[in-house]
Order: sequence, then C-alpha cells, then structure tokens
Amino acid sequence: MTHTDKLTIVEHLDQYITQKGSQNKVAVEMKNVSASLLSQMRNHNWENISEEMWRKVSAFLGIGTSEWKIAETGNSQLLMKLFSESQIFSLVIAVTGNAGSGKTAIAKKYEEENKNVFRLSCNEYWDKKWFLRELLSKMGKETDGMTLPEMMHKAVMTLKSASKPKIILDEADKLSDTVLLFFITLYNELEGHCGITIMATQYLEKRIRRGIAMQKKGYREIYSRVGLRFIELDQTTFSDIKAVCVANDLNDEQAIRGIAKDADGDLRRVKRMVFANKRAV
Repeated sequence: MTHTDKLTIVEHLDQYITQKGSQNKVAVEMKNVSASLLSQMRNHNWENISEEMWRKVSAFLGIGTSEWKIAETGNSQLLMKLFSESQIFSLVIAVTGNAGSGKTAIAKKYEEENKNVFRLSCNEYWDKKWFLRELLSKMGKETDGMTLPEMMHKAVMTLKSASKPKIILDEADKLSDTVLLFFITLYNELEGHCGITIMATQYLEKRIRRGIAMQKKGYREIYSRVGLRFIELDQTTFSDIKAVCVANDLNDEQAIRGIAKDADGDLRRVKRMVFANKRAV
C-alpha cells in the first residue's frame, strides 16, 4: 500500500468521523479497531500500523487503492431524493430494484455524506437481538451483556435523541419473518422521529403481497407502514452505464458499448468490466 493510498484512507476516515460525531463511535462501529489506532492514522504516526490494519479500515470505509467513483444515474438521483425526503420528514418508504441496480452503492454514499444515517446490510441468519446489535454498533454503542429489551430501549432512546436520524435496511428481503415483523415494533416506537427506508429486490414486494393474501400476521401492517406502495427503480439504461464508465475514466465509445451489451443492466458486472478494460490498456 502506497503513501498516497494511506493519505486517501485518512482523508475518508476524517470525513467519516466528522459525519458520525466522534472517533470513539467509529472505533466501536469498526470492531476490533481501537480509537487510539484511528488517532495514529489521522496524525500520520504510521510506523507501527500494519498493512492488514490499513486494509481493514479501507474496506470498512468502502474504498480501495483504486477508488471506484459513483456516477449520477437516473436511479441514483431518485434514491438520493427518496433518502433525503425520508430523513427530513421521518417517513417510512420501501424501494425495490433488480440485483446490480446500484441500490447498495448509493445507500453507502448517502450514509457517508449525511449525519445520523445508519445503513444495515441485512442477513438471513439475523434474529431480533442480532438486528439490534448491528443497529447499536452502527450508532457507536456497546451491547455486551445487554438483554433484548435493554437493547431495544437503548436503540430507541438513542435515535429519539438524535437530530433527524435515518435507518436504511439494505437487502431487507433476506430477513426472516420474525425480524421483518419486528420492524413494526421499531416503527411504532420511532414514528415521527426517524426516517426508515427498506430496500430489496422485487421479491420482497411479492412476499408482502402474498402474505397479505394469505392473511399472515403482520403483513398488512408492514404494507400500511410503507404507505401501501413499493417504489420500483428503473432498468439500467445505456446512458447510465456510459455515465459509470466515464466517471471511472473509461471513455472509449466502442468499449463502453461492449460493456453495455454484455452487462445485462448489472452495475456490478459493469464495474468488473471497466477494471478489466483499464488493465488491458
């Protein structure tokens, strides 16, 4: 890792700490990274910091030695607008889009650029306690030895005391019914105090509608709380793919058309192919 790479990491680290409010909060969120180590990075006392630790902090911040730039696309503009409105007015919204449509990248960008935004990358194995542990960790709060009710109380009180907090549940279709229905409890406690965005593939909408049709407990409540609407992102266009390529210094029109043809609208695939084209030059 070069000196320039480390300077880039420190620059992003400074921005993230400013956004989160304190170095200690960020250290808790990173896990197994001390506040003193972050202080050493920021003060350029780098002699005793291992390459592994630099890579860990870089990965957490979502950067690398060759930083990927987020382009302005139709979906990115829409998502940024929805995130902002949800945060300002404490709204609950649900957004669906194909895998590879750029939802996660834009959510990460919004979290990095705005205060009191907590993005959770959901997983199948989460139970209610794990969900709250991840949420509190994002807020820089310790949870060791706490019961589920204690964690819930701490999460709610922390969010209610924050200015315009915002939760983004990324890949929410991975959540089990138990945790998904737990969202109702969280919403009821935070209504009017916190914006919440549920993001997933179209499978989540189908799952909710099927649950309503089968009169499954809680599904009608979830649908009501997201305003009886799932906002669907548009298909990725050639213009979107071209914007991504150009933002990442690939300007060859023929190469861009080849990427657009092969990527099938998946921006993850676009990213791989952009790097492949740049390596081949």
